[in-house]
Amino acid sequence: MVGRDAVTGKQKWSRAGVTTPGAELVLGGGTLYLASGEYDGDVVGLDPATGNETWRSRLGKTYEQPRPIAADDRHVYVLAGILEKDFTSPDNVIAAIDTTSGKVAWREQRDTGTEEYGITAATVGNRLVYTDYRENVTVRDTATGRQVWTKKISRSNHRRFAVHGELVIVADGQRLRAFALADGKERWTLRTSEFSTFSDPHVLDGALYASDTARSLWAVDPATGKQIWHNEDLRDTATQAWQFAKVNNTLYGATEFDKDGGVHSFDATTGKLRWTYNDRTGDIQQWYVVAAGKRLAVMHGKKLYALPAV
Repeated sequence: MVGRDAVTGKQKWSRAGVTTPGAELVLGGGTLYLASGEYDGDVVGLDPATGNETWRSRLGKTYEQPRPIAADDRHVYVLAGILEKDFTSPDNVIAAIDTTSGKVAWREQRDTGTEEYGITAATVGNRLVYTDYRENVTVRDTATGRQVWTKKISRSNHRRFAVHGELVIVADGQRLRAFALADGKERWTLRTSEFSTFSDPHVLDGALYASDTARSLWAVDPATGKQIWHNEDLRDTATQAWQFAKVNNTLYGATEFDKDGGVHSFDATTGKLRWTYNDRTGDIQQWYVVAAGKRLAVMHGKKLYALPAV
């Protein structure tokens, strides 16, 4: 794992073997949490600025390789298999580890057969929200682990959802759906065209942005579901963006698996496409973009780029 200066690209720190291959990077309370690379059941916390280890849980052999899924100032939340005497783990738990003591604050066993992978999670106030491959949206109390509610959706949602105020917003096929965090009631829904489906929603600076498979782009009021704008002019000029970042009045979208894609720049007021950056390598790997001050950090294949946020 490597930390680089966003301005110069120079390496600031490097750690070998600190976590497992493909581990999710979970930030909470200023700490980067990772599954231990030693496969010893520990979860480690690093200072993102230096790469130094600042925290470690020592859960022992009770749990099979806990994997962090979310964190806040009080807890890091993990999924872990329950290790049986025959060394199998047919059941798994979702658990909260106290960030002060490193001990388990609570654990809740999930249904037998429930998959341990495909989980996307976030904390919102005193709620832990997560979706999974089994087409569920679930909300738990962060203090006790008590399940507040769970809802079935029609499609697997396992990459990203959005939160705004007291709402969780998910892409569910042709619909964007907003549920109340308090009770799971559906507050609003927005439909796209008949033969299209929504991609992951993002809430940035108080607006919700999402593209659909018809290559149109939506801006929506996340509180009400009311359309701000819907740009269908991109169908012949831009590939679908799946992940977004925003700097001032410019929206940036990274595309998936398309040699003609890249990073799109949009006017956030109108949705108009301004420009597209592509490294012309022909690599069909998906693109990623995050804002880093006056720069964009862009990853494509095995390369990391810095672009001006203009």
